[in-house]
Amino acid sequence: MRPGPGSLAQSSDQTEQYLKALKLQTFLREHDKVSRQCAAEGVGHPDFLLRLSELELIDRHHHMVDRRIKAARFPTVKSLDSFDFLTFPSLNKALVNELARSEHIDRRDNVIAVGNSGAGKTHIAPGLGLAECQKGLSVGFT
Repeated sequence: MRPGPGSLAQSSDQTEQYLKALKLQTFLREHDKVSRQCAAEGVGHPDFLLRLSELELIDRHHHMVDRRIKAARFPTVKSLDSFDFLTFPSLNKALVNELARSEHIDRRDNVIAVGNSGAGKTHIAPGLGLAECQKGLSVGFT
């Protein structure tokens, strides 16, 4: 039995209401576009759902990282990739890279940045914190 005229519009409205209720914002925003792409490519329903689910997870991860960065209250958001280690030859780059791997967190080791003014502490500390936020950890800058 085929739906009558207007049924598709009602179905679409109902789908959007359900997606809103389930807080699937990326599904809501992208389902029409992904549906058209999948139809053009001959992709079935399981792969359509897989594509939407991947987009939802990626979007949620980005939002989670953004929330954690905001909550950390970094003075500036700087990554370790933008730090010029050549400017600070006395800084132990291997140690900074080890800290960026977050193994110290699993061991429950504390990290204290000590040095003269201009030694790069305010770039390194937020850089390490940013790496932790990207891994899904909560941090605070003090």
